Amino acid sequence: MRDSARRGLAVGFFDGVHLGHQAILHGASAVLTFRNHPLSLLAPHKAPRLLMSVEERMAAIRACGVEEVLALDFTQDLAGMQPADFAANYLASPRWGGVVRCGGNWRFGRGGAGDAALLRSMGLSVEVVPYAEYKGERVSSTRIRAAIESGEMEDASSMLGRDWSVRGVVSVGKGLGAGLGYPTVNVRLDGLSLKLRLGVYDVHVSGCRALANYGVAPTFGDKAWKSPILEMHFIGEVPHSQPGDSLTVGFGRFIRPERKFASVDELKRQIALDLAGF
Repeated sequence: MRDSARRGLAVGFFDGVHLGHQAILHGASAVLTFRNHPLSLLAPHKAPRLLMSVEERMAAIRACGVEEVLALDFTQDLAGMQPADFAANYLASPRWGGVVRCGGNWRFGRGGAGDAALLRSMGLSVEVVPYAEYKGERVSSTRIRAAIESGEMEDASSMLGRDWSVRGVVSVGKGLGAGLGYPTVNVRLDGLSLKLRLGVYDVHVSGCRALANYGVAPTFGDKAWKSPILEMHFIGEVPHSQPGDSLTVGFGRFIRPERKFASVDELKRQIALDLAGF
């Protein structure tokens, strides 16, 4: 059923679909976004490491209740399009009722020359949604990326309005966790764009909570992983999974950095301390 309180077209890239994005999306009936970040074409060396995959972003946008999502590939043709032409082709359709919703820093068209003033001069109604704030500063995807990469997961969650999550594939382990008395479900985050801090986290999968180490398990020497992997020891219920399955892992707080212990017994004692803090 159509929500009569919603109107217009929300525009933006919406990486993370954070609190500021949600304020824009919650008032719109449709969304126009790009599948690839414009900087990935215009200045690849400046393109940001993204908070979520295209599929995750589209799902999060739809979860905000919009009825239609138009996701364009950002191409050279679009990059070179004059702002008025872009507006006429994509923003001024009667389907959107002549209303565009955006953030204050949104720009469009060649050289980013298009803005709200141009749209208004073309007869469109533009609703510039105020920025969301956290700790007195504007919430932004850039700020959230920095928080996650430094292990400030509570700050990231507060700005996102939910825990940050990432999808990974269940991998066959080496049995080392079980040997310690702490069996794990191992997940490879091969599609991860961010430089996630190596260390121990409080995570959850489908409502099941786990103590997880993201790293290479350096204490095990030549049995350590060659590249970082997420090893999750579940507290109580364990979600059903098998190698090759895809899991979505939500990240709560960062507990401590990964380190190499002097012995396996010392590692076991530290894991017990980590679990005691749950």
